[in-house]
This record gives sequence, C-alpha cells and structure tokens, in this order.
Amino acid sequence: MIRFDAVTFRYSEASTPVLDNASLSIPEGELCLVVGATGSGKSTVLRLVNGLAPHFTGGHLTGTVTVDGLDTRTHPPRDLAGTVGVVGQDPLAGFVTERVEDELAYSMEQLGVPAPTMRQRVEEVIDLLGLHRLRHRALTTLSAGEQQRVAIGSALTAGPRVLVLDEPTSALDPHAAEEVLAALLRLVHDLGVTVLLAEHRLERVIQYADSVLRLDTEGALEYGTPAVVLASSPIAPPIVELGRLDGWEPLPLSIRDARRVAGPLRERLRSAQSSVPSGAVAPAAGSIALTARGLRVRYGRMTAIDGLDLDLRAGELTALMGRNGSGKSSLLWALQGTGTRSDGTVRVVGRHGMAGGSSAEHGSGLPGGPGAVVGSDPASGVDPATLAPDAAIRHIVLVPHAPADLLYLESVGAECREADRAAGALPGTASATLERLWPGVPEAAHPRDLSEGQRLALVLALQLAGAPGVVLLDEPTRGLDYEAKRRLGALLAEVTASGGAVLLSSHDVEFVAGTADRVVVLSDGEIITDGPVSDVLTASPGFAPQVARILRPLPFLTVDGVRRAIAGTL
Repeated sequence: MIRFDAVTFRYSEASTPVLDNASLSIPEGELCLVVGATGSGKSTVLRLVNGLAPHFTGGHLTGTVTVDGLDTRTHPPRDLAGTVGVVGQDPLAGFVTERVEDELAYSMEQLGVPAPTMRQRVEEVIDLLGLHRLRHRALTTLSAGEQQRVAIGSALTAGPRVLVLDEPTSALDPHAAEEVLAALLRLVHDLGVTVLLAEHRLERVIQYADSVLRLDTEGALEYGTPAVVLASSPIAPPIVELGRLDGWEPLPLSIRDARRVAGPLRERLRSAQSSVPSGAVAPAAGSIALTARGLRVRYGRMTAIDGLDLDLRAGELTALMGRNGSGKSSLLWALQGTGTRSDGTVRVVGRHGMAGGSSAEHGSGLPGGPGAVVGSDPASGVDPATLAPDAAIRHIVLVPHAPADLLYLESVGAECREADRAAGALPGTASATLERLWPGVPEAAHPRDLSEGQRLALVLALQLAGAPGVVLLDEPTRGLDYEAKRRLGALLAEVTASGGAVLLSSHDVEFVAGTADRVVVLSDGEIITDGPVSDVLTASPGFAPQVARILRPLPFLTVDGVRRAIAGTL
C-alpha cells in the first residue's frame, strides 16, 4: 500500500537529508508506528506519504514514494485526497468550518460525495468516535481532546485507504486515547485501512502496532516488527525498558504479556518495598505559595470549576489530572489571574526578596536558586489578577498548551532579551535556561519556525526568567520525546528545590510518575482525589503507569525506581 524506493529527501535550507536512500514496503491493513527523537523527521515521512513533501514544503526528493499505486511525485496532494486522510498535530489550525457536524462533512463536499452517502458516513464516524454529544457544538468550544477526535473523524469520512496521523493522542486523557486507538484498530482489522501513526507516547500505542518505522537524526531508517526494532532502539516505552533491565526474551509489548514473565522480578523486589519506589523522598511540607478558596469558573450556563479549594506549597510539584473537559485548563488560567474567575479568591504569597534574582546571585543554574525564601502567611499574599504583567511574572506564570500564543517577537534572541528585561534578570538568563532545555536553538530563528517542543522550551525559559514562586504548565510534554521530557523533569525539579511551587496539567502518566510529588484529580470542576503520587497512581487503573500495572501489587512507578531497588539489594 505504501512503498518507498531508494528515497532521499532534503529540505532546501538543510545541510543533511531527513531520509537517505530509504526503502520499505507497508502492506494494506497494517498499523505502522513511526518513532524517533524530536526533529528526526517523523512528520516529514507523513508529508511524503500524503504528497505535501515536496509539493507544499519544498525540498529535493529522489527515489519514488507510491501510495496505492500512485506516485506522489506526479500526483500532488489534491489527487491523493481521496486515498490518504491526514490528521495533524494542531487540530484547530486545520478546521475550516464552525460546527462539528459541518467539519465532518467538509472533506466529502470537496470530493463531490453524493449527499445520501455523506449523511451515512457522518453518522458512522459519529458512532465510531463517540461524537454524538458534540455534533452540534462549535469547534472553538471543544476541549483539545475533543478537537482531536473531530479532526480524526473529518479525515475518516472521506473513506481513505491510508490514514496518516501525527501524534493523535497527545491531547487526550488515557481513557479517550484508548477509545481513539480502539477505533483506529477497527479500521485496520475490519476495513483494511493502512494507518501510519507518529507518536511520542509509545506506551499508549506500541501494543497495537503491527510494525515500527524508526528514524534517526542521520537520515537512516529501520523498519520491522515492534519487538525487533525496539530491542535496540534508544527510544522505547517503559515496558520495553523494564524488559531490557530484567533480560526478558522476547520483549513483551502488552501489560498482559509482561505480567506473565514478571513473576521472578516481583519476587526480587519484595525485599526492597521499604524503599520509595520512585526514587524520590517525599518532600517536607513547605510554606504555602498559593491558596485558592471557593473558586468558581462559569462560561454562560456551563460551570467549569465549582467551589474549589486548593493549596500549593513551596518545594512541591503537583500534577493536575482528569479526563478531557474536567476543568484543568480553566483552573490554571483562573489561578494565574488573566482567565475567567466567577467567584472565590486566589492569593500568591511569592518569594520575598527575589524580584531581580539571577542564577549568579543565588548560586544555582536557575533564577531564584536554593537561597529563596518563601512566605508562610497566605493572608499576606496578593491576588495575581491585580498585578501588572511585569510584576506578575515575578510571582506566578503560566505556560499554556499552545505556547506559541505567548511569542510575538521576530527571533528567539529577541524574545529572550525581552524576557530578561521585563523580569529584571541578568542578561542571558532566559537563553541559558533555553540551552539547558533544548540545546542548539539558533538565536536568529523565528519562533514560528521552531518545532512544537522547541517553542515549549522557549516559552518556559522566558517565563522562568523572573524566578516566579508559582509555575503553572498546561500539557507541557506535548511534542516532546523521552529525552526532552527527562530534561524538562530535571529543570522542574530544580524549580521546586529552589523553593518554587509547580502545578502542571498532564495526561502523560509516565511523566507524572517520574516527576510529581502530589496528584490532584479533577472531575466536572471538582477535586475528587488529592494525595501523594505513589498512592494516587497505583490506586487508579486509568492513571497507573506501565511499571505499576506490570508489578502490581508492588508500589513501583518507574523503571528508574526498579533499577535503584535492584541495585540496593545486590
């Protein structure tokens, strides 16, 4: 169905090719998972399949790419529209109508599909993806996860033989992600659709993949069965890392198969149960950095946050979890001060004496440093909604799920310099943090030309320049590979070690398991669970990470925790 013959592709401005003499053949009715580090070319491979590369993106292509017998060199994207369905990383940017039902029908209208067939396909996709309650909603009122499902549905209604998806589950909660993946699996098994799926969260999709296409940054490509390709891959989900650690042969790819071979490992770990599985010692209760009481957020008749009370403490990283539409983003914006707040109070105590702090002054790689002093009396705090922007960034900052919304200057360097100036930080503070998060981002690059992960790193570096006492992040791991998430986790650990409080909204249970101290779970705008990360994640079937599911009832969350426990018994 998809065939690459000696394909080499290089963008016009690049010195090295994304693909170098790559050949492969993906048969009909196969789910192929595309993996690789951020920037390795996963999105480019998808664009080669749907013809956007090189017809739209430019670049130099040698060799041939054929899809269902059509050569993409001689058939531009319009000729492939009925054969290849496309779902990009940013669903909202791809919508062309205002309502869900209209968006589902739009692609068929462009292809001239008869009206009776259009109606039938729309109903089938609505049932397949569970969109019946959304069909009359405006697209702009949907949560990010709901928008992703509509984007997938819009591609499916055209009846494609091939479906290419770029991180389709990145904005979805675990339950919604399972529903979407189950729907894709039905397309593969029942209708023979070939699915090419690029995804960073391999733990969600690897068990469903028939094959894996792995890319490296040198243009090389490896294609084969998941167990074979991932056995030596530097990028692998926790289940594979655990199998490597304990020498499992062959590597299991599902929780069920892993539990069947994990018995001896569980026995070895029982003697280490007294240690903290995640490798982190529970932090001492710090002073209150932010307090919210009776917080309510309403949009017309809809209540997003309903009478919520929350305290964030210095030195603590709190993960905010819950299904799509539970109110996480509304809560973050209400706490930050610029979002809707219908009732209640928010007070930020802040870091006293740190308004102009810098890494040089405080002896740390971060603004603020270990010498930070955090206030202890919430009554002395300030409502962030009353602060001017330059003052607010020294108290509380928010990195939204669309970081590009905060970027407005012409270059990365200009953004960093302006952040230092606004925060009163030493020159170079923001750029140094960016280099740690994402090495090698050119100062002359335009922020809009950066990858999603690079834009996230840039915005986080800008926001941290003022050494804020409270850092809020909305889905900060979207677009990040495992190594980039490791760097992000290390930086956030330094923020809390220096006396900051971090609240991050995330569907990434593996990242939460490895970085958070505390988990707060929202449902319909109310807190239903609030406790230590080890208690909350191990008790929840939906939010439990792979290691917890494999080693249950032992309370281990991460592969690193298992590795340290084993080392401690040797």
